[in-house]
This record gives sequence, C-alpha cells and structure tokens, in this order.
Amino acid sequence: MKNLLTNVRGDLTGGLTAGIVALPLALALGVASGVGPMAGLYGAIAVGFFAALFGGTPSQISGPTGPMVVVLAGLFASLSGDVELIFTAVMLAGIFQIVFGFLGVGNYIRLVPYPVISGFMTGIGAIIIILQIGRLLGHEPPGGTLGALGYLPTALADINFSTLILGVGTLVIAYKWPASLGKYIPGALAALIIGTLVSLFAFEVPVLGNIPTGLPSLHLPVYNQEKLLLVLEAAFILAVLGAIDSLLTSLVADNMTRTRHDSSQELIGQGIGNTVSGLIGGIAGAGATMRTVVNIRSGGKERLSGMIHALVLLAIVLGLSPLASVIPHAVLAGILVKVGLDIVDWSYIKRAHTGPRWDFALMLLVLGLTVFVDLITAVGVGVVLAALAYVRQIAQLQIDELRKIPDTLNDPKENALLEKAKGKVSIFSFGGPLSFGAAADLGHHVREHVKPGSQVLILDFSRVPTMDVSAAMAVETVTSDAKASGRKLYVSGASEEILTVLHKINASWPEVDTYPSLTEALEAATTLLEESGSKEDKRLNKQALSHA
Repeated sequence: MKNLLTNVRGDLTGGLTAGIVALPLALALGVASGVGPMAGLYGAIAVGFFAALFGGTPSQISGPTGPMVVVLAGLFASLSGDVELIFTAVMLAGIFQIVFGFLGVGNYIRLVPYPVISGFMTGIGAIIIILQIGRLLGHEPPGGTLGALGYLPTALADINFSTLILGVGTLVIAYKWPASLGKYIPGALAALIIGTLVSLFAFEVPVLGNIPTGLPSLHLPVYNQEKLLLVLEAAFILAVLGAIDSLLTSLVADNMTRTRHDSSQELIGQGIGNTVSGLIGGIAGAGATMRTVVNIRSGGKERLSGMIHALVLLAIVLGLSPLASVIPHAVLAGILVKVGLDIVDWSYIKRAHTGPRWDFALMLLVLGLTVFVDLITAVGVGVVLAALAYVRQIAQLQIDELRKIPDTLNDPKENALLEKAKGKVSIFSFGGPLSFGAAADLGHHVREHVKPGSQVLILDFSRVPTMDVSAAMAVETVTSDAKASGRKLYVSGASEEILTVLHKINASWPEVDTYPSLTEALEAATTLLEESGSKEDKRLNKQALSHA
C-alpha cells in the first residue's frame, strides 16, 4: 500500500482509459455468460477494485475474461438459468483462489519459459487485432477469433469508410502523439477524446449507445444438494482458470514494467475480488491482459490505477453513461489495434533466427494455439513441451558424463590407485541431479561402456545432490548386472539423502559396499584385487605342484 500515491497522474489516466476500454467488454461478456450485461459490469467493478487493492501485481487490471465466461455459460445452461447458484459458484471460486494463494500454488506459474510467454503475448496481440478489423470496417463480427476471420470477406465486401477513416485516424493519433504531450495526457486517452469529438461533428458511426444503470443487490450463497457437485466442479474450474489467466497476465505486466509480481498475493486478491463479485451479483473475473496493457501503456503503474478503473465503471453505472455512450466503436477499435501491435513480441521475432530453432518453434506453436484454440491449451502444451525438452537436454548431459570413463584422475593419489588396478576398475561419475530423464538409459550405458576385464565397478555420486525413484531403480539394474557378471559394485561420495533412497528402493543394496569418497573406494578396490590376485597365484602354484 505504500506506493499507492507515487504515480497519481499516470494511474489516473491509465485507470480512466482502461475503464473506458473495459466497459464494452464487461457488457459483452456479461451477456455471453447468460447472466446479463449488468452482471458483467458488477463483476468488472468488484474484481477490478478488490484484486487491485489486495493483489500482488500493482499494474494489473482485472475483470471478466473469455475463459471464465465460457465456464459460466456452460454452468448457466446446466443450472437452467438459476443465477443464485451461479453467483454461489463465483463466490466459491474466490474462496478456492484465496486458498491457492495461501498454499503458494501461484509460484509454479513463474516457471513458464520465455518462448511460451512470447508466443502467448504475440498470440494475444494477434487476437486483439483480428477481432478489431471487422469493427474498423464498420461491422460487428461474430465472437471468437475463427468467427472474426471467417467474417472478414463479408466485411471487406461492404466497407463503411467513415468507421475505417475514424479508426485508422485514432490509431495514427495514438502512435504519433508527441512524447512531450504524453507526459500530461497519454496518446491512447488523447486518441479516445479526439476521435470521439471528431465523430460527433463529422461522422455518423456506430457508438456504444445506452448503458444500463443501477446499484447491485446482495446475493447470499445458496445451497442445493442436487446441484452441489456441479456447482463445486464449476467453482474449482473457475478458480484454476482464473489463477492461470491472472498469473499469465501478471507475467506480461512484469515483462512490460520490469517488475516482479507476488503470485500468492495476487491469487488472494483475485479470490477476494471474485468472492465480492458473487455477493453483489457479478460474474467471475481474472487478470485481463488487454486491459492491463492499456493501463500500462497509458501510464498506470500502481494499484491505484486498477481501483480507478473500477470506480470509472461504477460512475458509469451510477449515471454517467451518457458521456461514455457516445464513444464510437471505431475509436475503441483503433486504440485496441495499437494495443495489439504493442503486445506482439517484435524484439524476439526479429532475433529468433539467431537463437535455438527449438525455442522459436515452441514460440510459434504457442502463438498458433493461442490464436486458434485457447490460451489455457496453448500455455499447457507449451510448458509441457518445454519441460520435456529440458529434461531430455539434462538427461543427455548426464549420460554424456557417464561415457567419460577416465583413464587418469586429477587427484595424484586416486590416479596412482587407478593405475595400480591395471584396468580392472571402471569408474562411472555422475554429474548433477540424477533424474528420471537419464534413468531409462543409465543401465544400458554402464553395461555398454564398462571396461573389458573389469572386476570392480565404482559409481561415484560425489556431484549428485538429489536422486529420484526412477534413477534409484536404474542403479538397481546396474547392481543386478554387476552381480550377474561376477563384478563387485562400490558406491562412493553419496550423501545421506541419496543413500537413504538407494537403501529403500534397491533390493540388492545389502550387496553394495559404500564409501565416503572415491579415494576410499579405489583403496578398497585395489585391496580386493590384490587379495583375489594372491588367492589366484596360490591356486595356480598349488595346481602346478600337483602336476609336478
């Protein structure tokens, strides 16, 4: 709260612009949910205000979003339009998110790799632009990216040049607004005002029109045993979708503001916002990427901007709708096209050909899934593929390390002991955490690269901090192979944690000797070889005497 008043001018203009941009979206998403336009507005006000006040991403603007509305629309149909149960689900979703915040679930979203974020950002930018092209041409395209793309031939066949000129003019003003004036009034807000004023005197174009007004009423949670599981399931899905949506938007905000959000606090703030939203008859919301970008580009940096955005919507609800009702759709479309172009990660796209091809391919895949499927699928697929690629890379490094069977060692004492063994000792040194990625090939590579004539295998775990069950099972395979081939197996340098895992998992562990260091393992190996050599010499001598 200490930074609440450090950027008042920027937060005022950012919140005002975001509020105006949020207005038609809140109304439209409210209608799409089935609950009605006022529920969309109340949701934007409640989630927008309380998520900003209590959240962990100061510049973020929250409100109804597409993924949340899809779930709500399905719930509306399943409940036959019982709005009280829908508002109960929204409240429960908020409570779930508060619990997520206290459990620290949000910290895992920070692990999303940059190509996934870049593809997600660029995809969001592309969606914004695609959805506004029809409006620039004077039409209201169907919902969704594919619907808007499919409607383009129809729009191009019947262009409204008044809306096109007004929208393109707004876009030019937003881009070319002088930086010196931008200190006092951001380009987006200037474009909004100028475009609206010009439309009043020069153009006859579609405007936002009449906006419903009125105060919300209190909606206490209701209980219905027959529909309880359905409501709980929808609430949980809303909570998870809202958490992902919000924290991905937080990553976008971090990237734009060069700050770092508090994931747990953000989920708590979103949860409080959704709980209040359900109480006053609003739909569920989350961090909204487009509105957040509008806020940041217009100067908003602190949580005051999100609160002002909500208060602007509240003021409109309470009677200032005539001022907002004259804003042309084409003006908003021009502003949103600029927002979309700004979101596209041009800096990475320009340099992508110089980096790893896999990362660029991943970025393009996430981009395509974001535009043509949905955000959650895009990020989920992107993260899974990035994780699998990383595991494969690390596993390859671990296996490559195993192949480096040393002929000489850096430590003089160890090197002398190895030479003394005369090629009868094979050392396999593991580097870094030993994971399931390398486990599948571990036993195979030890079997393939053991020196011919080796009588002792030493597995050196000196540089291994952790080990999972898959790797421990692979070590059991190595143990069984050593036993079957008549070789002795030693383990050196393993920590207590690793020894505990091996002891509990490896059925042949009692037959494995462990040593604190590689030096001690080599000393034991050379002693064993000397003793076995002496026994063999005695046996040969005895055999020779018997023949004599």
